[in-house]
Amino acid sequence: MNNMNKRMETIVIHHGYDAKQHLGSLSAPIFQTSTFTFDTAEQGEARFAGQEDGYIYSRLANPTVRMLEEKMACLEGGEAALAFSSGMAAVSAVLLALTKANDHIICSQGVYGCTFGLLQMLKKKYHVSHDFCAMETEEEIRRLIRPETVCIYVETPINPTMKLIDLQMVVNVAKEYGITVVVDNTFCSPYLQRPLEFGCDVVVHSATKYIGGHGDVIAGIAVGKKELMEEIAKTTQKDIGGVLSPFDAWLLLRGLKTLPVRMDRHCDNAEKIVERLKTHPLVERVCYPADPDNRDYPIYQKQMKRGGGLISFEIKGTKRDAQRFLNHLQLIQIAVSLGDTETLIQHPATMTHSVVPEEERIKMGISGQLIRLSVGLEAWEDIWDDLEQALSSLGVI
Repeated sequence: MNNMNKRMETIVIHHGYDAKQHLGSLSAPIFQTSTFTFDTAEQGEARFAGQEDGYIYSRLANPTVRMLEEKMACLEGGEAALAFSSGMAAVSAVLLALTKANDHIICSQGVYGCTFGLLQMLKKKYHVSHDFCAMETEEEIRRLIRPETVCIYVETPINPTMKLIDLQMVVNVAKEYGITVVVDNTFCSPYLQRPLEFGCDVVVHSATKYIGGHGDVIAGIAVGKKELMEEIAKTTQKDIGGVLSPFDAWLLLRGLKTLPVRMDRHCDNAEKIVERLKTHPLVERVCYPADPDNRDYPIYQKQMKRGGGLISFEIKGTKRDAQRFLNHLQLIQIAVSLGDTETLIQHPATMTHSVVPEEERIKMGISGQLIRLSVGLEAWEDIWDDLEQALSSLGVI
């Protein structure tokens, strides 16, 4: 399909698939095979030598997975994409491909707990060092740049505090020094934010979240320049092997068709919940990108379409009060994922970010009272009724 003048709502449904090429099947077929046959020994030789296009083995490439990769590259505005067996497989493959022993990474102040764990592993085993940076000004970033700095890794919004990083500012600095910028775009999906448009080099996703949208698949995506994606495909993806299965790729292709519809509903619901949390006497503060009272609101206006479905807020009281609040919820499920049709809630300090030492957690803004809420697709009134009754159960703190 020619994407010229086509909007994302159309692209997510039609791009990269022609039913006429697949016996008229409206739904993309699942090529559930581990390997592919060759017509001749010479053809096999040519494919392994890279002299002939074609499939060899599903760890290297698969038609269903390729459809997903082409669609994600289009949605993010990149030249090429790679699909992985998890979000962390994507993050790991990208960072391992970009670094070598004694290199240095600058990272946003606050990242997913397993990304933090990966950075610690790279430092301990391979002497790839890192520094965390608030990235509020260009000077903060410049002060941390060394001759061996090869990558700036950014989450925005940051998990779980919802702090925003100005991508254009980061790119302005990085380009001066020839440093690669990698952005975790999981919380937004390409429907709400497209980092490559600001000059970032690589986008990664936990496709488990909004890309899939139904809580039934674990997957990751990386998008960037064709040359870099090909290099990653030939090295850290192929040799470490964290590839996506054809069936999981098919689930993501199915989920992507409703991405714009789902994201708008997530945003609609989240906006209603934010309004009410902000005025509740037992809520200390609320962090949501599209809230005009948010200190990062000017950044939101520059680089995001809407605020997304994630809200973080602090309960007045103690860590135990926050846990009591979670335990009184009835409709909302306590779970550590996000982007599902169901509303999910979790306690970052003891769950997703428990691997982060307490001193580092505090620097990241993750207190014992902080809650992360992934607003689902239910009626917003029912979501609020459940939050309100759980808050009321705490009494006066």
